[in-house]
Amino acid sequence: MEAVLDNIGLVGWAFAHTVLLFLFSGVLSLLLGTFLVALRVGPVVVLQRAAATYVTVVRNTPLLIILMFFQFAAPKLGVTFNFIDVQWGEVSMTSFFGAAVVSLSLYTSTFVCEALRSGVNSVPLGQAEAARAIGLSFGGVMSQVVLPQAYRASVPPLASVQIALLKNTTVAGVFGVMEALARMRILTNNFTGQKIGIFLAFAIVFVVLVEVLSFLASRLERRWRIA
Repeated sequence: MEAVLDNIGLVGWAFAHTVLLFLFSGVLSLLLGTFLVALRVGPVVVLQRAAATYVTVVRNTPLLIILMFFQFAAPKLGVTFNFIDVQWGEVSMTSFFGAAVVSLSLYTSTFVCEALRSGVNSVPLGQAEAARAIGLSFGGVMSQVVLPQAYRASVPPLASVQIALLKNTTVAGVFGVMEALARMRILTNNFTGQKIGIFLAFAIVFVVLVEVLSFLASRLERRWRIA
């Protein structure tokens, strides 16, 4: 534990990277996942199949491979994130950070889509039909009738998806983002006699972060509970 306490500032900045990765990727994955579920339940067959294919392919592809694509293959295709260069204290939001956010967002959005689709299926079909009968378009039916109820019904699985995303941010450390796992690896290399203490310290912080996220999801579920 001494190694962690002596470097508490660097450890704090490392977890700041982790939290920022989670926040950016979490918001983007929710937006993209909502868009995907709208396509999957929409009236256009071609878009339904395209969204279903995307979800199937990306969801069954290891996250590490997606990260490797955006780090090594995408730049050769002209897809880069060199325009991202923000420094905030010891937090460096560079092209590596941008590639990690995009990879995590694309990967997690497929699980968000499936979680939301279960919520959409829980909405009685008669409500959508009634909304169409009063003149609402498909977009109006989804945004005003179906999706609000789907989100309320999908809070538990969405919380599980976001918790998995929080833990998946550790993969970004392999590709140059100085998040928690990368900092832990450096500390264990520099203080080989304190590996167990370092592992325990970082594990405890992750447990706390997950518990905070679980608590917020539980409160939201109680507030949005469907009678």
